[in-house]
Amino acid sequence: METRVAVMSIIVENNDTVEELNALLHKHGEYIIGRMGIPYRKRGISIISIALDAPQDTIAALSGKVGSLPGISVKTAYSGVKSNE
Repeated sequence: METRVAVMSIIVENNDTVEELNALLHKHGEYIIGRMGIPYRKRGISIISIALDAPQDTIAALSGKVGSLPGISVKTAYSGVKSNE
């Protein structure tokens, strides 16, 4: 199965959706290389970066599910690095 390395950038503007977001990320934990979360208290938001190594369709599906949560914005950047491990 071919996998790609990607970074998903998430901005959380609605803290009511954090539990659903964490459940989605936990479900895809096998693909997560690392995660960094920064609470920006001055603006009342959180900024999260997720590094992934997963099949492209899995990354796209996760991005779509995260982006459909109310008060959450997401963008994904794919690297050219691919693997068939």
